[in-house]
Amino acid sequence: MITARFFAISLILLMMTVSCGEPQNSPRNTVIQLFGAMERNDRAAVNDILDLPSLMEKGVEDYALQADTPRVFYSPDEILDDLTGEGETRKRWFSLQRIVGAADIKGDTAFVEISFVDKAKSIQYFNKFGLRKINGRWKIYSFRTM
Repeated sequence: MITARFFAISLILLMMTVSCGEPQNSPRNTVIQLFGAMERNDRAAVNDILDLPSLMEKGVEDYALQADTPRVFYSPDEILDDLTGEGETRKRWFSLQRIVGAADIKGDTAFVEISFVDKAKSIQYFNKFGLRKINGRWKIYSFRTM
């Protein structure tokens, strides 16, 4: 009887600890949500997570890994196409193991470490995504902040 009660209390405490961990609206969770939206090909969710005007201001550099030649994007739709469906970046990023690391938050700006690991070639691509808080929500404004 005591064992069952102890188990139930331990389970409740564990669930509370997990749910009280990282806030849903954190930079790290925003990056995780991006990868989830990309995996589901949820273009609307990807659009909602990105700060597309800022991505366009940056000159829209090529952020895909293993690119033979740099690509140029001329519109937000081209970026969304690239991150969903049969987009080149989606295919490249999802062919690699993705490790979402820690977030470094400085006011309304944050940087989240991302490692893309090619196990077959034993290569790790290290990167940081840049995020900023817009209207109380974290949005990705850069895929390369290194």
